[in-house]
Amino acid sequence: MEETTARAATGRGVPRAAAAALVRNRGGRPAGSMRKSVTLRVDRDVLARWRASGAGWQSRMNEALRRGAVMRPTHACV
Repeated sequence: MEETTARAATGRGVPRAAAAALVRNRGGRPAGSMRKSVTLRVDRDVLARWRASGAGWQSRMNEALRRGAVMRPTHACV
């Protein structure tokens, strides 16, 4: 058992596909992304509704904010 664990820890004797599956995905922005991470305070129910809409909710929220910024050109948007 310990030998198997040691081989897995060092990558020796582990198939490449299995080793690749064990590599931790660090996530984060895709390379070349123009997006900026911000802290935004929204009501809990609003956030819950966006999250409940499923995968991609942050991108959809970004698009909704973009449309809102275009609709109100008199406000300064940075």
